[in-house]
Amino acid sequence: MSGSSRVHRDVARSAPFQLAARAGLVAYGVVHLLVAWVCVQLALGDLDGDGVGKADKTGALQSLAENGAGAFILWLIAIGLGIAVLWQLLEAGTGARRSRRDKLLRAMNVGEAVLFAYLAYSAAKLAKGSPASSTDQAQLALVDGLLRKEWGGAVVIVIGLAIVVAGLFIAHHGWSKRFREEQEFRGVSRATERVVLRLGQAGYAALGAVYAGGGVLVIVAAVRSQPHKATGLDVALKTLAAQPYGTVLLLVVAAGLAAFALFAFLDARFRKVH
Repeated sequence: MSGSSRVHRDVARSAPFQLAARAGLVAYGVVHLLVAWVCVQLALGDLDGDGVGKADKTGALQSLAENGAGAFILWLIAIGLGIAVLWQLLEAGTGARRSRRDKLLRAMNVGEAVLFAYLAYSAAKLAKGSPASSTDQAQLALVDGLLRKEWGGAVVIVIGLAIVVAGLFIAHHGWSKRFREEQEFRGVSRATERVVLRLGQAGYAALGAVYAGGGVLVIVAAVRSQPHKATGLDVALKTLAAQPYGTVLLLVVAAGLAAFALFAFLDARFRKVH
């Protein structure tokens, strides 16, 4: 066993790290539960799209900041997600992963680390009373800058396709129950295991569909040279709301994201942290 692998094993097996990593998964679940609630509000016409009305993860955290105990909860989320960043980077940086699937899982670890880091940063800023910029705004600036270049359209299309592929991979990861390999159900009833697996399937499918939908909007923005259409989750959900059956579809998405949140809570209990 290499020195880095031993360090990884010793750190991951320590009780404080185990507790902190699982707290990070709970925090991630809270974020998605908040986004699911934002989807319900959007479906019922309660969001206007300004300020707190942003239908993305930052907007969901911002809605929490307005509550009395919001700052305290946001600090807990920031700390939990910060530890989860370290955990995902350790997972990605150690171990022998030679197969194509293992490389995809490593890329997934890195992607989750980046997402956790951004959400932790946003939660900490909001907890301190500072505004946190939306991921949609950052994506808009990036796409707008690229589309001003002669070669930018092709690059944006490639980015959009990559997001769609990532969304499909997330959905497949869930629907095929690949996440089952990351969990330990020893001593647990089959009924409990089935509940966790079903929630994971539904949750990952919904999450993958949302990301893939955002990727499609990025491609549309490149083809039509309209960068404002490439603003990610917020516009994806609001575009869905504008469809003939938008209310029903948004409620289905909300149910899927809520399922993912519940799965994350249970995953915090059953995930192998190693």
